[in-house]
Amino acid sequence: MQIGLVGLGKMGYNLALNFKSKGMQVLAFDVNRSALDRIAKEGVATYATLSDMALGISGRKVIWLMVPAGNVVDVILNHLKQYLNPHDIVIDGGNSHYRDTQTRARDLEKMGVHLLDCGTSGGPEGALRGVCTMIGGKREAFDHCEMIFRSISVSNGYLYCGKSGSGHFTKMVHNGIEYGMMQSIAEGLEVLQKFDADLDLASVSKVWNHGSVVRGWLMELTQRALEKDRNLQSIKGVMHSSGEGKWTVETALELGVPTPVITMALLMRYRSLQDDTFSGKVVAALRKEFGGHEVEPK
Repeated sequence: MQIGLVGLGKMGYNLALNFKSKGMQVLAFDVNRSALDRIAKEGVATYATLSDMALGISGRKVIWLMVPAGNVVDVILNHLKQYLNPHDIVIDGGNSHYRDTQTRARDLEKMGVHLLDCGTSGGPEGALRGVCTMIGGKREAFDHCEMIFRSISVSNGYLYCGKSGSGHFTKMVHNGIEYGMMQSIAEGLEVLQKFDADLDLASVSKVWNHGSVVRGWLMELTQRALEKDRNLQSIKGVMHSSGEGKWTVETALELGVPTPVITMALLMRYRSLQDDTFSGKVVAALRKEFGGHEVEPK
């Protein structure tokens, strides 16, 4: 099966390799020439222009977008329209706002083109070895692409969520939960660090991840980060955010659902831009471990 891929950043590059390892013919495009050159060395077909990539796909086109949320998605879709035919499928694998997704889907449906929204979790490592995907959009379009989602996801790691926008909505709430979980880990470790600065927090994280109630991937990543940098002394406790925690809180307010933990975790992200805290260091380090997000050096 052929699949077009637009965007070769941290996630997109590894997804291209994941697609290829599952026997798919990947046609890749990125505005970054060096990214194209790098992926070409892995045996992936690359194209200098978006139009050349789209025209290179025979039959019913499936094109996966792995680009930042926002205006760039609209720019790409508007350019792609002239090369798309009825029944072609575009998959937005980024973190677009679900309402933007619904608007884009309605617009493409006027041409008979389907938009699937795919919330993609697992970070760059997951993109390479197996992601968790949450998909929304027309059922027929999902059925046509189900083999793709099944092949690149971990076992039991993909789900058709329903109508257009539901995949991105589910991922949005997932990220809100992620905010709360990371903040809780960070605050607990800060209490331990204040109690005894000599306490080996990497070892604490390790033992907690063996049989305790709080064991899990985030605890593994906490251990990994602390083993690399004891007490995280080399980075600032600045916790940037991609926006999905904020969207979760805004949507919860609209729906009348109390989300105090997620809301406070979001506010702590904003607070970290003003103060350098140990809990901020932990969340910053966790974001780097699972998503490759940049940290600010001390």
